[in-house]
Amino acid sequence: MSMLQDAKLAMMGVTHLDKDALHIHIGLAAFFAAALVLRWPIGGGRPWLAALALAVGGEIWDIIDTARVKSPQIFYANWHDVWNTLLWPTAVTLLARWTQLLQRR
Repeated sequence: MSMLQDAKLAMMGVTHLDKDALHIHIGLAAFFAAALVLRWPIGGGRPWLAALALAVGGEIWDIIDTARVKSPQIFYANWHDVWNTLLWPTAVTLLARWTQLLQRR
């Protein structure tokens, strides 16, 4: 098992969350961390791209790990993970860009 897989299992054990919930939380954390640390506006798209890079990078790593142990690839599961990771960062980006809901008053 790779370091990434070990880290996922450890996070699941510590948080008592399933894999899907972790994807949601990690996607939001990456999105907001990129916006906060790099001072990128959340409606500008760059924080979303950071979350996308994390999601795709993680899934590429999963695909490589799966190939190493010669297990069958289930690409739908990889797509499912990317979808879970990006759903809320996408919603927040669109809300920030196309509505006044997240504007300072």
